Amino acid sequence: MIRDTFGRPVLNFRVSVTQKCNLRCPFCHREGEDKASAVEMTVEEIARITRVAISLGISRVKLTGGEPLLRDDIGEIARRISLIPSIEDTAMTTNGVLLKEKAEGLRKSGVKRLNISFVSLDERVYQDVTGGHLERVLDGIREAARAGFYPIKLNMVVLSAVNEKEVDRITQFSRENGLVLQLIELEPVNVDSKYYSDHHMSLSRIEEHLKSMAISVETRRYMQNRRVYHLPGVKVEVVNPIENTEFCAHCTRLRLTSDGKLKPCLMRDDNLIDLLTPLREGADDAALTSLFLKAVERREPYFKP
Repeated sequence: MIRDTFGRPVLNFRVSVTQKCNLRCPFCHREGEDKASAVEMTVEEIARITRVAISLGISRVKLTGGEPLLRDDIGEIARRISLIPSIEDTAMTTNGVLLKEKAEGLRKSGVKRLNISFVSLDERVYQDVTGGHLERVLDGIREAARAGFYPIKLNMVVLSAVNEKEVDRITQFSRENGLVLQLIELEPVNVDSKYYSDHHMSLSRIEEHLKSMAISVETRRYMQNRRVYHLPGVKVEVVNPIENTEFCAHCTRLRLTSDGKLKPCLMRDDNLIDLLTPLREGADDAALTSLFLKAVERREPYFKP
C-alpha cells in the first residue's frame, strides 16, 4: 500500500476512458478534465498503466468518462483490467443509456459493480436536464440487475429547484429495485458559475431526515468518511465534498485522465503527471512507477483544517 505525505492510502484508481458523452448533464464534473482532447488511450495503454497501479497496492479500479459505454472496445478494456493479478474490484460509472444492450457483455468482461448517474423519475425533468430519455435508463437498470451486477448504485446529484423534492420517491424506487441510492452534493468543478449558484444546496436537511428514519448509520472510512444511512429495505449514502475537511482528509483516490495523465486531486489541474507521452516514447514499467510515485507525492487535501 502506498501513502501520500499526509498519510492517506491510495486504494482506488479512477480511469477515464473517454471524454465523449451521449447526454449533456450541466452538473457533470467530467472527472475534472476541463479541456477536450482528441487523444484517447488504447486498450493496451490503459491495461498497462493499470497494471502498474495494481503493482503499487492499488486494488480497486473504476472505469469512468465521459460515457465509457461509447467506446466499442470497453468490454476488452474491462476484461484486460479484470485479469490483472491482485485486483479486487472492477467497477464502472455510466449514465445507463446503453446498458440495456451492453450489460450482459460488460458483466462477462469482469465488471462487478455499477454506479448509474440518475437525475429524476420524472420524464420531463430527466429530458430537460440531460437531453436523454428516462425509459432507456430504466431499461438499462433492469437489464443490469438481470445480468448480476451488485451493488448497483444510483448517483443522484441533488439540485435545488430541480430534483430535491424527489429524494423520498427515488429512495423508494431504490428500495423496490434492490438499488443503493447515493446522494451527491453539487460540486463547482467544470460547472457554470450561475448554474452552481442557482442549484447548489447543502444536504444537511436531507441528512437529518435520513437520520430520523435510519436503523443504523455507518461511516465508510476509506471512502472519505461518508455516511451510509441504513433505512428499512434500502441504503442511502451521502457525499458532501464541498469545503469538507473530513472528505479530503480521507480521500483514497488517484485519477487517470482520458488522455493519459495522472490527476492527484479532482479539484485541481495544475499538478498533473503525463504518463501517456513517456509510455509512447518507450518508457519501461520502472519509469512509469516512478511517475506514479511522483503523482502520489503531489496529493494533498484540497480543503485543509
